[in-house]
Amino acid sequence: MEAGERAVLAPFAEKSGDSRGRQYSEPSHSFRTEFQRDRARIIHSRAFRRMEYKTQVFLNGTGDHLRTRLTHSIEVASISRTIARALRLNEDLAEAIALAHDLGHAPFGHSGEEMLAECMRDHGGFDHNRQSVRVVELLEDPYPNFPGLNLTFEVREGLRKHGAFHQLEKLTERQARAPLQNYRCPSLEAQVADLADEITYYSHDLDDAVDFEVLNAAQLEQNEVWRRSIRAVLARYPDAREPELHKLIIRDIIDTEVHDLVSTSAKSIADAGVQSSDEARQQPAPLIRYSDDLLQANRDLRKFLYQNVYYDPRVSEVNRRACEMLRQVFQAYLADPDELGETAAKRIETEGLHRTVCDYIAGMTDRYLMEEHARITG
Repeated sequence: MEAGERAVLAPFAEKSGDSRGRQYSEPSHSFRTEFQRDRARIIHSRAFRRMEYKTQVFLNGTGDHLRTRLTHSIEVASISRTIARALRLNEDLAEAIALAHDLGHAPFGHSGEEMLAECMRDHGGFDHNRQSVRVVELLEDPYPNFPGLNLTFEVREGLRKHGAFHQLEKLTERQARAPLQNYRCPSLEAQVADLADEITYYSHDLDDAVDFEVLNAAQLEQNEVWRRSIRAVLARYPDAREPELHKLIIRDIIDTEVHDLVSTSAKSIADAGVQSSDEARQQPAPLIRYSDDLLQANRDLRKFLYQNVYYDPRVSEVNRRACEMLRQVFQAYLADPDELGETAAKRIETEGLHRTVCDYIAGMTDRYLMEEHARITG
């Protein structure tokens, strides 16, 4: 399989046989590549299973067809594989990063993240990207010889976002391959997973908002991405009507975004002339990108979603009440750390009380946090 990757993948793709390895040395597997092993470890983790009961945007349990963190992550992985395949990148690596990218998300979606960040304001803060790294490096504990999942450098690299790539700790036993100097960007596979995440939540948050009747036709007509796709859909299916119509529009939005990303990225890679994965890392800016027109349209779409969906009272008020539960449970654990249970309490000495409480709550499902709130408050 490693030989097959070298024959098929582009020169700038990550090859599993060239991985910088794992923090703790392990023998290789007889019939799985390193990135395939990472994918399996993520899927079999407890944190991955818990995402089924964590809110994406609309409070988990309020609708049978609304996205959760788990369904969102699977959809990101699917789009990541499509883009990676089109660009001859390593699909297994892109998929593994996509599947793990939200493992650190708090209950109650972004509102829960904001509340945890407020609770941790004077104690190192909270960010779900950093928390995902903590999950795979420390908090998951299926192996007796080391903490975490012991994922490859390349997957852990892909979980670090927003300019923190150069902070990745020592590069493990295979670092001698080539030290990462002038390390400005993550791998192209990590860049793919990052933008596949955007494409997924842009389109599917729209989809859920229409299903949940938060958005109406008049509001949707205000957005250029929606207007462009409804014109394209009606040109192909002039008799289309709701509820099928908006599903066709969502599919067109995704298809348009992916086509634009693939064609723009292919050109930027060719123009840069990169011939290795490390050369791609040393570029002054990511090579996986949208066209300028779509980049601006997506910025407008993001603004539209915040104004009309995320801050809509039917969404924000429910999440606000849920987050007040989170705050009260956080304070209760600080007051009585014995409530954390033996496994979590053992980390207080090394991680500190606030970080241990934060880790414990960030790992909760929406349902479990509400149960804990009911138990603690009576």
